Amino acid sequence: MAASRVLVSARIFLVSALIAAVPAIILSSSSISHAGRDVNPPVVNHDLKITFSPDSRRFNAEDTITLPDRPNNSTNREISFDLRQGLDPLITTPNVHMSAQSAEALKSGLPPLQSYRVELPSGVHTFTLAYGGVIAQPHVPLAAEQAQYFSETSGMISENGVYLSGSSYWYPSFNNEVTTFTVRVTLPGGWDAVSQGLRTFHDRNKKETIVQWESPEPQEGIFLVAARFSEYVRPAGQYAAMVFLRSPDSEMADKYLAATVRYITMYEKLIGPYPYKKFALVENLWETGLGMPSFTLLGPKIIRFPFIITSSYPHEILHNWWGNSVFPEMDKGNWSEGLTAYLADYLIQEQQGGGAAFRQATLQKYADYVVGNRDFPIFEFRARHSPSSEAIGYGKSLMFFHMLRQKLGDKIFVAGLQEIYREYKFRFASFDDLRKTFEKVSGKDLKWMFDEWILRTGAPKLKLRNVNAHPEKNGYVLTAVIEQVQPGKTYRLLIPLAVTMEGKERAFQSAVSMDKRVFELSLHVPARPLRLDIDPEFDLFRRLDRGEVPPALSEALGAKEMLILLPASANSKLLQAYREFAGSLVNAGPDTVEIKLDTEEPKLPSDCAVTLLGWENRFLKEAMASLSGHEVLLSLKSVHIGKNDMQMEKNSIVLASRNPKNKDVALDIIATTVPAALPGLSIKLPHYHKYSYLVFEGDGPSNILKGRWQVLDSPMTAFIRGKDGVVRKVEMAPLLPRAVLAKLPAT
Repeated sequence: MAASRVLVSARIFLVSALIAAVPAIILSSSSISHAGRDVNPPVVNHDLKITFSPDSRRFNAEDTITLPDRPNNSTNREISFDLRQGLDPLITTPNVHMSAQSAEALKSGLPPLQSYRVELPSGVHTFTLAYGGVIAQPHVPLAAEQAQYFSETSGMISENGVYLSGSSYWYPSFNNEVTTFTVRVTLPGGWDAVSQGLRTFHDRNKKETIVQWESPEPQEGIFLVAARFSEYVRPAGQYAAMVFLRSPDSEMADKYLAATVRYITMYEKLIGPYPYKKFALVENLWETGLGMPSFTLLGPKIIRFPFIITSSYPHEILHNWWGNSVFPEMDKGNWSEGLTAYLADYLIQEQQGGGAAFRQATLQKYADYVVGNRDFPIFEFRARHSPSSEAIGYGKSLMFFHMLRQKLGDKIFVAGLQEIYREYKFRFASFDDLRKTFEKVSGKDLKWMFDEWILRTGAPKLKLRNVNAHPEKNGYVLTAVIEQVQPGKTYRLLIPLAVTMEGKERAFQSAVSMDKRVFELSLHVPARPLRLDIDPEFDLFRRLDRGEVPPALSEALGAKEMLILLPASANSKLLQAYREFAGSLVNAGPDTVEIKLDTEEPKLPSDCAVTLLGWENRFLKEAMASLSGHEVLLSLKSVHIGKNDMQMEKNSIVLASRNPKNKDVALDIIATTVPAALPGLSIKLPHYHKYSYLVFEGDGPSNILKGRWQVLDSPMTAFIRGKDGVVRKVEMAPLLPRAVLAKLPAT
């Protein structure tokens, strides 16, 4: 029986910070497919000896393979494996026979495979193969909706570097196995190689480099990267922090080494001991953001962005607990991306006081991108392939873990994380396994919660009405009606409330349980209430009303339909640049995009998202009027945004608003005086999706200003009539400070 198509490739990490000059950032995980895989699969050991000839793009290999024992060794044994076509394997073990079986071409970008059947005599479970050949597939762009301009390859050996992953099929791949291995690599002088696990031999001289890596920990595949590296190492107790750069840079290396130790120290205290003997930052030949067990492979531009150390880097380090040592049982849902995003991308923002803003942006992305038939339950998430799938697999999932933490409290939530890690380290775990573990440590029945948020499609949507207050005894009684207005069944919710009161410095905070369509709130507060806020810090996963969040680019990029209007009166060079820019937005998110001249529309449409291009656009004045509530003013030569006076000359400016005739649809302005900036702007805009305004400078272009408008009139806020019958808008009183889940050690 031929081996199943099990593709092992690197985990592609989430970058929460927005990129200014990077070609793109991938928001996905392309980890191994576990469909039909045993929770405790068999372990196959590979003892590999590899010699590379980068100039000729060749390698030669000897692989001694040890199969798991069988209960009955009295009969001959037949096994099958797959190998990349053209590597011509030869059995060198006596009395072990091999025959070629079917050949198969995989999907585009992956190598054609050859299947082989091996017959071993009774009692024999080890055999050796010799093989080799050329691997030279160039890296090609990923699909636009999946990666936005990153590249991938199924394997490459070249004079500039080596990249081999499980999907290269450069070593025999068996059916549903995990792997332990030793790989001993011989390279030309000046080269070096990195793989998973611990480096157990290292000899570099002018003639050649010999390096050996060992992984006794079960792995989902074997990765091997080689180049002319400069190496930096910092021992840290039971592991080593390492950096491999393609050109010397001790200052940058020191920053990454220090960050590695800080984050691993934090996560060891939060979850448990780091599972590997090293974590290495490795610089790649081309732009990537890949995470492998015990190392990460970053492109030459990405590695030099200073914010990577405080955004994407902790995410990749944390994946060594969730995903690269506790493996998600993929056919039952990829929980590792959501949990990693929560304990890395989100947690770093929480430590800096930005937790509520992060949760708001997460919910806004779901509201903007998950519309119509784009929704699905979390348990169906495998990997990110679009903004909507990311909003579910990362966003909804991290909000689920946040709500679970709120329900259990920090102490029990952390105890659950630690127990999951102890129980399932180097094993496969499903959402159901996570549930049982949290139930064990908490003593609570959590099945309803996992069923509601993991198995169910959709989100609750709330409406607030009939808010009143009257004096009673030593205070006031605040009454209101809260409704769940989403279609379908109701949700079981714990809704946080905040009441701003006359003469009180802090808000009165409470939470109410709601499991029906309509809930009648009656709340006793100690002073006259001035303002009621429902879920003021965005702790619930729910579908937000447009009025709860500021206009942002994501509203247009996530629209079902978008109309782009070109400025017919612009000069021919600028108009052509706008036309090409508009064409590039066709694959940026909306289901359908129509491009017209502004003269082809008699009036500004209000039934679809509209993007106006150009200061010359005849609808510009009408669009600017939609921004009247925000601190933005247009003059002849500049745009005033808050306290910033941004000159039109040499700058490209993006302003997000909503159509004044239909607040549910986006109305954006994108204008420039620099035609050469538009190609770069088309690449970068999707990565700035959460912002309301952006200013880019020069041909690059480089971002010099970004921000979000203030929310002007949230339907989840009600202002209460005073003694004189007048309703006054007041600021929400300060809320109680939140406990931070983990503290990052000092530098």
